[in-house]
Amino acid sequence: MTAAHIQRLTYVLTDYLMLNIGWLCFNVLRYFSLPVPLQFGLGNWLATPAPLLGQLLVPLMMMVVYWLTGYYNQVYYKSRLAELGNTAAVSFAGMLVIYFAVLIDDGIPERMQNYELLGLLWLMLFVPVFVARSVITNRVIGRIRRGELAFNVLVVGDGEQAMSLASRVDSFLSHMGMKVVGYVTSGHGPQQDLDRPVYRFDELPRLISELRVTAFIVQPQKGGERSTIDIVNRLFPLGQTIYITSDVQHLLMSGGRMESLVGEPLINVSSARITPFTANFKRLADVVVSSLAMLLLLPVYAIIALLIKRDSKGPVFYRQERVGYRKKPFRIIKFRTMRPDAERCGPALSEADDPRVTSLGRRLRKYRLDELPQFWNVLRGDMSLVGPRPERAYYVDLIVARAPYYSLVHQVRPGITSLGMVKYGYASNVEQMVQRLRYDLLYIENISITTDLKILIHTVTTVVTGRGI
Repeated sequence: MTAAHIQRLTYVLTDYLMLNIGWLCFNVLRYFSLPVPLQFGLGNWLATPAPLLGQLLVPLMMMVVYWLTGYYNQVYYKSRLAELGNTAAVSFAGMLVIYFAVLIDDGIPERMQNYELLGLLWLMLFVPVFVARSVITNRVIGRIRRGELAFNVLVVGDGEQAMSLASRVDSFLSHMGMKVVGYVTSGHGPQQDLDRPVYRFDELPRLISELRVTAFIVQPQKGGERSTIDIVNRLFPLGQTIYITSDVQHLLMSGGRMESLVGEPLINVSSARITPFTANFKRLADVVVSSLAMLLLLPVYAIIALLIKRDSKGPVFYRQERVGYRKKPFRIIKFRTMRPDAERCGPALSEADDPRVTSLGRRLRKYRLDELPQFWNVLRGDMSLVGPRPERAYYVDLIVARAPYYSLVHQVRPGITSLGMVKYGYASNVEQMVQRLRYDLLYIENISITTDLKILIHTVTTVVTGRGI
């Protein structure tokens, strides 16, 4: 278990404990405002179903909301002001839900007493949690500023520029805890006379574990724009945070996410500009919708499988390796719509009236029914309901050769449907794939729940009207 996992678990368990304490204290104080005989006994009343069930469900409900808002996503660089706002807002929302679900039937006739009860509930949900969180967060910040907690990074670059960048990072070590532990040579400059160890790209998978590297900082490369973007492409599959300096942000043709790094503005290009709430809600929706879809579509799956077996020889499903989130490969699953030997001569994109497509396959593609098994990929976490369409590594290389900024699509999970598929449709050559890429990049710049809903509605329309091809 990593230090980040331990820190996250600390926040989770502390929240659970404080919410239990808060709910118990609220019920003790609530007891004395209830129109019940005192001889009923506080202990006996706390053991009745409503308070007892609330002791179990209320903390869990609140923690689900905290997770949904993204509080547990980032465990180190927490803003204390944002922490205050998050705790206060979620406590207020929980107060309203609990009041209308549980407390409204308490039978207290005085309106003012009801308001006081609401205020008391909010305080009991807010104060214990916020106090405990403040203690943990202040302790972490103190450890970072004292240098007891550091986050190892590697600077990708050569020569004086790399050393200058490393010294600037060192200058704000006390604020952010970043510590440059070495350089990764890009091969475009001198490697001698560097003040820290120098490593090669092929050593990085090992170094990430041995040196506990959490991020890479890419300096502008002497080889030009292509060299800088090529390096970012090579770092993506390693799964660590990638920063570029603000003076090369324009190379990636996308508004990166500025990190609050004191003294050196760095742009995080490994993560899209998506709020923690949107990211968590998307994943929750992916799991719920894909699970329900697979369950409800079982009869459809069975019918399509039988039709495929009757239509042509070969397997029912077609599996193919695609490049996914942070350039990690995964195997996509679809209903087979082509002959089994469709690519005996190598990778080839489908075209209009493609002879390799079976007669049934053409109808499946028309209504995009061949995509239905991909709900399994969504449930596994390989894909999302909405996101850029995943491509094969062969075509990724061809696209990057023409549009190096293509790697930005790997900042998010690929999707069953996408803005590119809705607005552009299928691509039959690399040039069309590059054109469709513009829509996928536009989606990444504007990710929101509303945008995903619009794309899903357009996709349903496409399926119903049979405009899939």
